[in-house]
Amino acid sequence: MNGFGRIFRVNVFGESHGASVGVNIDGVPAGIPLQQEDFLPDLERRKGGARGTTPRKEEDLPFIKSGVFNDRTTGAPITILFENNNTRSADYEKLREFPRPGHADFVATQKFGGFEDYRGGGHFSGRLTLNLVAAGVIAKKILGSNITVTAALKEVGGYADPEEGLEAAIAAKDSVGGIVECVVDGLPIGLGEPFFDSVESCIAHAAFSIPAIKGIEFGAGFAAARMKGLEHNDPILDATGKTATNHAGGIVGGITNGNPLVFRVAVKPTSSTPKEQHTLNIKSGEVETFSVKGRHDLCIALRVPVVLESVTAMVLADLMLLEQRVKRIF
Repeated sequence: MNGFGRIFRVNVFGESHGASVGVNIDGVPAGIPLQQEDFLPDLERRKGGARGTTPRKEEDLPFIKSGVFNDRTTGAPITILFENNNTRSADYEKLREFPRPGHADFVATQKFGGFEDYRGGGHFSGRLTLNLVAAGVIAKKILGSNITVTAALKEVGGYADPEEGLEAAIAAKDSVGGIVECVVDGLPIGLGEPFFDSVESCIAHAAFSIPAIKGIEFGAGFAAARMKGLEHNDPILDATGKTATNHAGGIVGGITNGNPLVFRVAVKPTSSTPKEQHTLNIKSGEVETFSVKGRHDLCIALRVPVVLESVTAMVLADLMLLEQRVKRIF
């Protein structure tokens, strides 16, 4: 439900306009250097306030409540809290009558009987990606300096130049999606299992926990369907497993092959567009015109790269621990 991982186990909690959001992380090896400052660079990359993102500004300071002593992890579960201080809940009162198309408003009410916290999207909010980024900072430490996880925005609104795509969205006064690519270098051969615990399966599971992700492809991805076998196959060049091409994206048979792990995700447009929309008025039972109020991202894809890095690092740290390639005492 709200947890992911087997040894490196991440549990998220909180709501967008509640007192706080937070994360509890179990299975972290003891002895890892960790203090508040370690989280700040990645948290800064996720923040709103930049052009094309939500104007809601929060400090996003991580308060470490357990699992760290004398600036080292203890081996006990780590709990981190982020306070919510800049909320405008009145903006969401109208949404009780008008569930936003493309958002979880309607299904949340159906599933939880109207008891859900609807303010700011509640537990469905992208604000909870703070928790994922915090877990990712620790996961990256577990992976060590030899394994690097790097994600970058490759496309916005159909434009290869993200800035051009953002300009078009601003001119249209509508939200847009994008494509984010993630590359992992330095992975050993042998992570992952066939079938249900393949590296693709695990990463896809984690990637779809990021709100607004609607698609994923590894290596050549969907383009592979238009290639011949000889064209798609990656010739093996030496005993390290290095290949001449990387259409497989660094994974064969669900298992890492020593080449860079490469995949891309599709990020949908933010459902809270400033444009007028049609939706069901719950009170009247009629389809009516409405517009979304509040503070929202014009292009949520702008903030996805660091979150995608984080969930990828979570998956890989868990796999490394499962393979006993990382000791429980760091």
